[in-house]
Amino acid sequence: MSFLEHQLQYRTDSAQYFARIAHMPWAMFLDSGQLLDPLTGKAGSQYGHYDILVAKPFMTFSTRAEHTEVVKHNEKYISTEDPFKLINEALTPLRATKSAWPFTGGAVGYFGYDLARRLEKLESIAANDGLVPDMQIGIYDWAIVVDHRNKSAHLVSNGFDNKTHEEWVSLCALFDKVDEVDAVQPAQFEVTSAVHSNMDKRAYATAFNAIQTYIHEGDCYQVNLAQRFSASARGDAWRFYQKLREVSPAPFMAYMNFGDMQVVSGSPERFLQVADGHVETRPIKGTRPRAEDAEQDAQYAKELQESIKDRAENLMIVDLLRNDISKNCVTGSVKANNLFQLQSFANVHHLVSIVTGELQVHKTAIDLLRGCFPGGSITGAPKLRSMQIIEELEPHRRGVYCGAIGYIGFDGNMDTNIAIRTAVYVANKEGDGEISFYAGGGIVADSDVEREYVETWDKASSMLKVVACFSHKAD
Repeated sequence: MSFLEHQLQYRTDSAQYFARIAHMPWAMFLDSGQLLDPLTGKAGSQYGHYDILVAKPFMTFSTRAEHTEVVKHNEKYISTEDPFKLINEALTPLRATKSAWPFTGGAVGYFGYDLARRLEKLESIAANDGLVPDMQIGIYDWAIVVDHRNKSAHLVSNGFDNKTHEEWVSLCALFDKVDEVDAVQPAQFEVTSAVHSNMDKRAYATAFNAIQTYIHEGDCYQVNLAQRFSASARGDAWRFYQKLREVSPAPFMAYMNFGDMQVVSGSPERFLQVADGHVETRPIKGTRPRAEDAEQDAQYAKELQESIKDRAENLMIVDLLRNDISKNCVTGSVKANNLFQLQSFANVHHLVSIVTGELQVHKTAIDLLRGCFPGGSITGAPKLRSMQIIEELEPHRRGVYCGAIGYIGFDGNMDTNIAIRTAVYVANKEGDGEISFYAGGGIVADSDVEREYVETWDKASSMLKVVACFSHKAD
């Protein structure tokens, strides 16, 4: 094993690198939202720091219900082991030392919301089409890491996989030729129907009222209720993602290509980060829309910051996450020092809090992830009862939505998002497919049904805007 490093010409837009590998097996792009500022339209934003690009993993894990398909160098087997344990076992012997980069190889992919069924006993009530695996994780030996603050880009690898050494010269050449026309051009993308929701306003109100009853009966304090939007589509969702990152850049974006399934995420929310044993989570609770008029926009932001209700919602989730990360953090190290910070995105203002801790020496980032999964900001409190109510009231399983997308490095570090503002595109062999995405919000005792329903549309507005860009037909 020897560390490999190759300096690349820096590009403001990392999509120029990704275009070289977007067609490769399990190509993934962890994107920090650097491309455009939504207000000024200029390159750069308040978000971008690192982008991470990977493809061609030497090991993959794909979980459906009780079974995980594991593939390593084209050898395949099925395991019924805990998926989190499988990833831990794969990473444990591949240990890398700390480097100048946040990621030099390791696990990248998604842990879907319904993976929670391996952790908690939940009834099967919501519809499940079986098309979206509960988890898809690849183990990658090389990565491109782009540092937008230092304006540098590198191809790096720990050299754990012999194929990397064999292909290194050609990999370097591939990314050195980033200005050349790509050999594989992505297909166009087209939305071929109107967008439909699985809950109209009346159905949403019925679910809302059921949650209110549960709250008043003492079952829970808060439940996150979401509606699912979907439309027929054809083509390559990489086109869809490129438009999303122009319309609504965010700090924890991602694009993942699994062939017949592509995941497009514009998430603003960090779930869990581990950096040299330091743990951080940034729950979001509290939302107001953006306004084109600057005075009205500032008023929305001020109203959010001063809202007792939104602060109370945020604090509920902060307490839940403090408890969750405490399971694997050093006793007394968990702190919530930054509460109710205003963070503004292209379509909404949010309240964001920061909770930190120190990971216990004998615990791993995967242990932490498992102990906190799924994130409390998108379930409610208490977590298990909220999840049971979500299963009862939401018509469809969530799939990737409200799970986590990100990386766990060979060096033990991790960064993951909460997979909100996230769309999944699944196509059949003929190329016909469906794109779907969700939007939701936390319901508490003093929530107003009209405001909560409108809030889901505010949160869905960026995705709906992108869908409109590709729409040519309507039902």
